[in-house]
Amino acid sequence: MSSLSVTVVQEASGLDPAGNRERLAALVPAGSDLVVLPEAFARDFGQAGSDVSPYAEAPDGPFGAELARVAAERDTTVVAGMFERSEHPTRPYNTLLVRGAARAAYRKIHLYDSFGYRESDALSAGPLAPVLVTVAGFRVGLMTCYDLRFPELARLLVDRGADVLVAPSAWVAGERKVDHWRTLVRARAIENTVYVVAAAQPGPRYTGHSLVVDPLGDVLAEAGDGPEVLRATLDTSVLEQARRTNPSLANRRLPSTAL
Repeated sequence: MSSLSVTVVQEASGLDPAGNRERLAALVPAGSDLVVLPEAFARDFGQAGSDVSPYAEAPDGPFGAELARVAAERDTTVVAGMFERSEHPTRPYNTLLVRGAARAAYRKIHLYDSFGYRESDALSAGPLAPVLVTVAGFRVGLMTCYDLRFPELARLLVDRGADVLVAPSAWVAGERKVDHWRTLVRARAIENTVYVVAAAQPGPRYTGHSLVVDPLGDVLAEAGDGPEVLRATLDTSVLEQARRTNPSLANRRLPSTAL
């Protein structure tokens, strides 16, 4: 059996990209296989509807380079959010970068056009393709924030072999929002018998309450609404036992398209 040590860093990003880059070295610890920071950590969204295109970078730009340097120095793999230049100069991608022992970029598929926001006015949706990496023998599927409300993506990642779903987020605070967040993170774990590691930005603008949830929906670690660091160890034996206890993936019966 194998295990994956995870650190979740619930920390707010600021409006100064250089300042956020400089904080990476202090925030990313040694001793974990996987370190997860929130969505848009390279630079916060700013006021709703703000133009974030001046802060978009290439994946190997200043933020990506520093993320890779810190990951190598700490001998870990780090996931963190940034704005990435796209083919639309005024609408970059909302991207998760993975640097370290694994390397990838996931462009957020589902843009947050909900609860009075219009993320698609400022950002471009990513390609309709699942992104997974392997870290310490675990298959890790990538999602971002609003993606949690779309179970199809989580199931597609699990069908591609994900043992863990990682969901960096900037979950905007408001009525019912913590309840929705906790419910959706646990639902994605339970219905897919998979670990979910959800790193949120803290309050007051965002909800906080970063979570690590096991494949039967038990909360292994949860933050409050302020800056906080969570640590957890994920174990393949727990994953396998959960899938024996609740073999819902094996029991699926898909309706015929003819019906």
